[in-house]
Amino acid sequence: MQHFAYRRRLVPLLALGVVAGLVPGLVAGAAAAAPGQTAARQGDASARQRGADTRQLAAYTRQKLSWKRCADDKPAVFQCATLKVPLDYRVPEGRRIDVAISRIRTSDPGKRRGILTMNPGGPGGPGLELPVEAADGLPKALLDQYDLVGFDPRGVGRSTPVSCGLTRDELPYPRVTRSTADAVANEAWARGFAAKCRAAAGDRLPYNSTRNTARDMDVMRAVLGEKKLTYYGVSYGTALGAVYMQLFPHRVDRFVLDSAVDPGRMWRGMFRIWGPEGERAFQRWTKWTADRDRTYHLGASPAAVARSFWRLVARADTKPIVFGEATLDGPAVRDLLRPELYSVRKGAEAVAMLKRAADGQSVPGLPAEESSENEIASQTAVLCADAPWPRDPGVYRRDAFHDAARHPLYGDFAASIIPCAYWPKGAEPATTVDNDVTSLIVQNEWDPQTPLTGARAMHRALKGSRMVTVDEGEGHGVVFGDTRNTCAENAALGYLATGGLPDRDVTCHATPGRRGIGR
Repeated sequence: MQHFAYRRRLVPLLALGVVAGLVPGLVAGAAAAAPGQTAARQGDASARQRGADTRQLAAYTRQKLSWKRCADDKPAVFQCATLKVPLDYRVPEGRRIDVAISRIRTSDPGKRRGILTMNPGGPGGPGLELPVEAADGLPKALLDQYDLVGFDPRGVGRSTPVSCGLTRDELPYPRVTRSTADAVANEAWARGFAAKCRAAAGDRLPYNSTRNTARDMDVMRAVLGEKKLTYYGVSYGTALGAVYMQLFPHRVDRFVLDSAVDPGRMWRGMFRIWGPEGERAFQRWTKWTADRDRTYHLGASPAAVARSFWRLVARADTKPIVFGEATLDGPAVRDLLRPELYSVRKGAEAVAMLKRAADGQSVPGLPAEESSENEIASQTAVLCADAPWPRDPGVYRRDAFHDAARHPLYGDFAASIIPCAYWPKGAEPATTVDNDVTSLIVQNEWDPQTPLTGARAMHRALKGSRMVTVDEGEGHGVVFGDTRNTCAENAALGYLATGGLPDRDVTCHATPGRRGIGR
């Protein structure tokens, strides 16, 4: 169920000739602002509660960490420690859990500005090793200024992990819902999934929320002796960053949100948007591919290309297609290829390869990256704790049938039931993101996981933000994505290094079907 995960390795970036200036920090408190407040009102609320909250959390914010080498096969400068945080911040004297954190100190202590922490997405994505990956790719201007700090969010990896004992067959999501029989089977799956997690970790599930992970980040900031936090988050990491900005506006230094979710659609709305957005990407792909029929032989018109695709789906339903190491029926074809179609060249190559496989040829298929049981379980815990979900299975049935008719590529998948229908409710209401804290959002136009419409909604909610949009940019993740865009990279990394935001929103440009080059 790796909906928003961004799991690719960080790649080398352009070296930037930029120098950062220091900005005075503010004394930090530990209050959580009420949803919907602007940054100014949040600050007032924090000030009123600062004394009491600081005393309540003093046992956490003043703890001393024991740093050790993370692993023998990792660089000696890569150090790990265990942070203690409350399971429930409303009862800080209650149960404690562990959060594993890591760091690589700045390469030039004389130029040190503070810490740069990161989140790779998910939810459920481990981030402990991100400093090692980032140290190989970030420009020297940033490595000089920041200690690179990583962490496994609560419930993930080495941070009091959530595990439900799920079998391999219980993990896959999304699930096709084209018939009543499908719906009944999916409801049984979701109910069983939730029951296993309740039995294994039910006392912790309501607290595995984005809101509490943001609070964990603030404890980490305080323990590391920093007045403010600099942050880079991608995909789900943009939701985490935005919630942190809402709760702790005066702790925010430089925040870059890459490939943003819509904070008003967390989370079922983000799933369902894949139905209509998938159709838009499909139409764009058919036109591009039709113009290159001599290369891909899928049809000389958009309609012909579409027919080629749907014939493969129908054929796979009749006789599953052996595609590399996978055997695909019709729904599996749709599920596998939907994200590929957002990149027109990748989509054309994948469908042409699938056509050869259907004709009996041996093909390599597409690279697969399986998620661990912990990633799936912890991801589900966050999705379910963050926001209310319909409890009536009939709602999912109706939506799946409706969306399948309107958006045949992916509508039924996007609207189908998940275990949240049977999950313990979150301990707190959903966090409403609405503030004027300064930040930078970067976004590809054709992103299969977090569509452009979501990033624009995040931009509206973060009124102090600027947004960099890569026109015709393809893929999930801009700064560390599969395609390179100098324009967007310079804006994002330049902001982290100098604090300089663009005067206005920026549009960069990319060539669809190629490795993007900003201009």
